[in-house]
Amino acid sequence: MREDLTGSDLRKVFEQHGFVTGSDCLLPLLRRAIKAAEVSDVTTLIEGETGTGKQVLAQAIHSLDGKRKNNAFVTVHCSTVSESLAESELFGHQRGAFSGAFANRRGLFQAARNGTLFLDDVNDLPLVLQPKLLDVLQRGTVRPVGSDFEVPIDVRIIAAANRPLEPLVKEGRFRQDLYHRLNVVRLELPPLRERPADFASLMLTFACRHAGLYRPILSVDPELLRFLESQPILGNVRELENAVQRMLFLKTEGASLTLEDWTRQVSTEAPGEKIDLMAQTANAVWRTISNGECGYGQALQELEKRVLEAAMSVPGSTRRKVAKQLHISERALYYKMRACGIASRIR
Repeated sequence: MREDLTGSDLRKVFEQHGFVTGSDCLLPLLRRAIKAAEVSDVTTLIEGETGTGKQVLAQAIHSLDGKRKNNAFVTVHCSTVSESLAESELFGHQRGAFSGAFANRRGLFQAARNGTLFLDDVNDLPLVLQPKLLDVLQRGTVRPVGSDFEVPIDVRIIAAANRPLEPLVKEGRFRQDLYHRLNVVRLELPPLRERPADFASLMLTFACRHAGLYRPILSVDPELLRFLESQPILGNVRELENAVQRMLFLKTEGASLTLEDWTRQVSTEAPGEKIDLMAQTANAVWRTISNGECGYGQALQELEKRVLEAAMSVPGSTRRKVAKQLHISERALYYKMRACGIASRIR
């Protein structure tokens, strides 16, 4: 059985199908996923933040499904499904069923016949459509709009939610019976901030993926990896891939991705897309404190010392210029330099 694979072999299996990870914390999830692939007809629910790789994991499960892997993998974007056209999109329609129906049309359920239907962002499925979807899942048939006959379907259902469904059920925004129908096998994909061991493997994967357009990359500098562990990468894997592409585009030399490359690509983003550098710094300081490397007061003193050193390192700096840039008096600057143990290198 493939679920008996070692952690290293399990990672390799999923990497062959596009899902890359170096984190031990994901091994239990991968074992459940590979077992779900072997039990071909079991409905699977994948929950996780936007950009964590839910669709990639779903496609990997489909590819590992010996019964269905050679048939279609069809995606339904539930957040964009129109209530007025949903039944036609999902279940198909007969010619003349409504104005504009000039020919018979297969719905997405029929398009996924013998394969996998992936319900992406199922938490955004309009409430009015949820009982209709539940009926199809329970009966295993669809009735095209305008038809008097039901059509049997044989599809595997994998649903993904970018918000946990259980709280939505309690709020009355998602049907409880549909939730239980989807939640046979549940896979919770953690955000990138909880799996820092994935940074190196993902960045090298993305660099390799885009190697045809940019210079080859052989490694990721450890300093950059340590820095990324404290960063609020809200877009998760998707944001990281975009950042790697910008780094490759701007890189002019070297075969390693460095902290300098990261800083450079951040500075090229549009103003509305810039990462909050203050938040980055705060997260880094908190991580240092929480790891027990130093206390709160010591961390702040070290931070102030580095800010002063950075300000004084600018060519042509004088005490007056630095004080003006920091919006403090020269006297205050002098005492701060003494408190931080910084020898006066400027006048």
